[in-house]
Amino acid sequence: MDHSPFAALLLACGLALAVLAQRRHWRPSPAVTLAVALGFRAVLLIIAAGSGWQPVDFEQGFQPAGEAILDGRDPVLSTNGSWHFLPFVPYFYALGLAVGLPWEIAGRIWTVLADLVLVALVGRLAGPRTAALRRFQYACNPVALMVAVIHAQVEPISLVFLVAAYLVARKAAEETGRRAAGSAVAAGALFGLALSAKSWPIILLPVVLAMLPGWRVRFYGLVAAGAVPLAFLVTLPLVVDTDWEAITNVFGYLGGVRPIVGEWGWTALLTGGDWALVPAYSRIGQIILYTTLGVVAWLWRRADKVDMTTAMLLAFLVVTPRMGAQYLMWFMPFLVARPTRWATGAITAAALWAGSGYLLLTQFDESTWWTMHSWWSRASILVIPWLVLAMPWERRTPAATAPSPAPESSTTPV
Repeated sequence: MDHSPFAALLLACGLALAVLAQRRHWRPSPAVTLAVALGFRAVLLIIAAGSGWQPVDFEQGFQPAGEAILDGRDPVLSTNGSWHFLPFVPYFYALGLAVGLPWEIAGRIWTVLADLVLVALVGRLAGPRTAALRRFQYACNPVALMVAVIHAQVEPISLVFLVAAYLVARKAAEETGRRAAGSAVAAGALFGLALSAKSWPIILLPVVLAMLPGWRVRFYGLVAAGAVPLAFLVTLPLVVDTDWEAITNVFGYLGGVRPIVGEWGWTALLTGGDWALVPAYSRIGQIILYTTLGVVAWLWRRADKVDMTTAMLLAFLVVTPRMGAQYLMWFMPFLVARPTRWATGAITAAALWAGSGYLLLTQFDESTWWTMHSWWSRASILVIPWLVLAMPWERRTPAATAPSPAPESSTTPV
């Protein structure tokens, strides 16, 4: 990436401001927070869009998907599965291209906008007592900045609907009758939009449904959550030149990933830090992963659902057999909204590791990149203990789910 020292300085300033805001008990107004959030993202957008280096998936997966929609082609089949999600996000890509924006902007504008909305939603998720502080800290969050702007991954778009679903589901828990049912449908629809953008939120569907009051209302939410992705799929022939036979072939790609391991954690140690196609590691890893998620969900079954989500997403990253740096954004809105004692350490460690990949490794030629990548991948093992520590261990029971009455300076989330 071009101008990476300046980008690194920008990210470091964001981290420092977030920590300083905690220590000084800042409560910036929404206007100030929005200005800071927009300033960070606009400057980084100019740097990223003007760089001679662009992420591989951004150019070879996201751009062809947007161009396919613009040309009336199926975004999954025409890219041979490089885009292996529903066509929801490619519609946005096509809109940006249709108005004449260069791809480097058209592919980033939507993730930046989604991340700006997340700033406000994190405050809502935190609650009125700390909303102003948490909004500001998320506005400065270096991992969110890297994923949303430099990588332009779809995570912010998925997360903005996911966090909104949590907020509406929490509202439904306080309602009765038809109002609760309506909120449940809305929460389910929002979750369905999150799932239409990326497939990983599916692991949190039981959590969102558990927030709803009663089995009948949960059923409404479940139906709505499933109906939205299905609607994007079955209406595809109305938008692009495809047919039902072709759509059945799309199912072979949707949500599918090759069992490439070696980017993160235990598989990186086993492969020497190199990417490897090892189905055995992937199969064993999936068993470990889903077993771990089940255990964590059980341990936090009585906790606040935001804390349960934080625990599940952090546990996912601890044991996952495959990884992209964008995964580190999954837990950010939840951990920033309801921080733990070790939140700052975990976020700082994640930012340093991701920043090394986004800013440092991109300075080398291909041969040197592979050498550096092997060390970078194995270095991820140093991040994992911080993720474990950052889990809300002390909030597993209802009595412990409320924010700690201790002075806020005892925790410094960023």
